[in-house]
Amino acid sequence: MGINFTRVTKNPLQDKDALVFNISGESRYTILAINPGSTSTKIAIYNGSEAKVELTLRHSTEELSHFASAIDQSEWRKSLILNTLAENNIDIESLSAVIGRGGLLHPIESGVYEVNQTMIDELRSCTPQHASNLGAIIASEIAELCQAKAYIADPIVVDELDEVTKITGIKQIRRRSIFHALNQKAMARRYASDIGRPYEELNLIVAHLGGGISIGAHHYGRVIDCNNALDGEGPIAPERAGTIPAGELIDLCYSGQYTHKQARELIVGGGGWVALAGTNSAIDIVNRANEGDKSAKEALDAMCYGVAKHIGQMAVALNGEVDAIIITGGIAHSKYVTDYISKRCRFIAPIEIYAGENELQALAMNAMRVLQGTTDAKIYE
Repeated sequence: MGINFTRVTKNPLQDKDALVFNISGESRYTILAINPGSTSTKIAIYNGSEAKVELTLRHSTEELSHFASAIDQSEWRKSLILNTLAENNIDIESLSAVIGRGGLLHPIESGVYEVNQTMIDELRSCTPQHASNLGAIIASEIAELCQAKAYIADPIVVDELDEVTKITGIKQIRRRSIFHALNQKAMARRYASDIGRPYEELNLIVAHLGGGISIGAHHYGRVIDCNNALDGEGPIAPERAGTIPAGELIDLCYSGQYTHKQARELIVGGGGWVALAGTNSAIDIVNRANEGDKSAKEALDAMCYGVAKHIGQMAVALNGEVDAIIITGGIAHSKYVTDYISKRCRFIAPIEIYAGENELQALAMNAMRVLQGTTDAKIYE
């Protein structure tokens, strides 16, 4: 017996068709992956290595305005997920595991972690709050309902940086490792699998291009250098200003024109393409650039140039010994972007394009590794 599918088209909570399925025993493991974002919650059901359902639950500004903080949304978002699964005839009792996107925990090594109370307490109390903090909390509560285990994998705080990369010229300030660890690691492993070599034997540069941009130097399975994508360090990005000349930034902050909150919004949220061209959409900015919009073209090219330059920096971190450069993330769907970066960086190493965020798949496959016994879940302390 196999898996039977029915196409669902009338669900106001989803932005694309879903596949409803009935598992008849062919596959051993069924996994729910949860990726909370600032204005959406993405979920997927994986039966083995195959995605059977992928949904994006959109959250309007009006809906979110009822909550004082992201963490206050946990019960509401959990109910949305459970209702959506029920509407699509998915029995949560069939779940083998639930895995959520990891949040702003303290720095930890890469891997899969079983959600525990220590982790939940830290996610609820940490500042600043971030929507990704909800991943572990919601995963744990749903897992409890179906008597399964809850996990997170490769959260944005994965820290494998070489000590020398953390040193700055101001004693009180150290560089932090905050990047798209989940997708970077997943795409690096995917490339390694594609060429039939262990990830732990390769030197790779991975560039994740999304609302924020992170570029990491992967040295034998460890990310030894990367930019802090959360705080806007690195290239100009759709919603990040990128690294700014320090003197001018200090002068701007002390000009009296901005509060602390407003100054930070110039860097994160209101910087990058938003400031230069009034959009955070890759589709919009590419279309405008093609139509001759000068501000859009300049903002787009500045981002591409910055990405290429930071790839060059990561090549230095790897002593110039680079097996491949991987370009991933949503913006990697743009041929203009990938061609621009490839032209400037192809002298370093071969370039591979794995477009898309791939975070739900990465979460599910990490849970699968634990269920199959190919890796052990770590304890968060």
